Amino acid sequence: MSVFLVVAGLALLVVGGDFLVRASVGLSFKLKISKLVIGMTVVSFATSAPELLVSLQAAFDGITDIALGNVIGSNIANIGLVLGITAIISPLAVDRDFYRLNWPMMMLVSFALYYFLKNDELLSATEGAILFVALIVFLFILIRSSRKSIKANLDEVDDALAEVSNFKIVAWLLIGAAGLYFGSEWLVKGAKDLAKAVGVSDYAISVTVIAIGTSVPELAASVIAALKREKAISLGNLIGSNIFNISSVLGLTAIIKPIAVNPETPEILSTNIFWMIAFAAILVPLILIPKRFEIDRLKGMLLFGAYMVFIFLALK
Repeated sequence: MSVFLVVAGLALLVVGGDFLVRASVGLSFKLKISKLVIGMTVVSFATSAPELLVSLQAAFDGITDIALGNVIGSNIANIGLVLGITAIISPLAVDRDFYRLNWPMMMLVSFALYYFLKNDELLSATEGAILFVALIVFLFILIRSSRKSIKANLDEVDDALAEVSNFKIVAWLLIGAAGLYFGSEWLVKGAKDLAKAVGVSDYAISVTVIAIGTSVPELAASVIAALKREKAISLGNLIGSNIFNISSVLGLTAIIKPIAVNPETPEILSTNIFWMIAFAAILVPLILIPKRFEIDRLKGMLLFGAYMVFIFLALK
């Protein structure tokens, strides 16, 4: 039953998240918000909604391990699993702007999260607000710099959604909200039961099973695009997802319900958060050495291999 709840919960989160993205973009067009701002803010917030709901549900249920594990595991999976597999299928060219703004911001919020948790083993409402305000400032700078650049990536915004009726937008919002609500509830309950059944911690399940599950849609889309030899994935979007996970998902969750580190899972602060920081930090050396501004198959294999080591150690 626990496995069914986890699978059904993940499926509902995927469906609910998809409908929410469509509704949000359609509504943004109705409100005359520019396509650039929609792509960089609305889509990003909407695609973070499944992780946010899972973390909120876990925090309210008192299972803070899942709230933290979900984000730490997702950030590791985005680089080790999604980027690793995609690069193995089709090498990726990297934009020079990557390490000027996106990468430093990802490192900044990663270290800030570590500092806040290490300081008193609690992510308080004030610290959550600091992370969220940092995200708003980052988005403001990002939008301003992108407006000056012709190369702003707007592929994620579907122009057809500008013509959607108000009835459809409301229906999509309701379906999306229901999918996210029940999906997060089932996933958290299923993960808790599954952890008991297999004899590992809630945190171990969240940092592996739940994190991989919430990365599956992104992974599937990237693999299909890579196989078709299309532009496989934007590294900027992956990094953006990691920034959103910490600043928006954990930031908003902590504002609503402070997140305490469970003393029974010391690996959160002693091991796994360092894995998250290491996966983020290694990107710059990988991009610059030996072939500049490319993540080729060998580098993809290194990332994927490191991710497999992480999973093995997390479930040990």
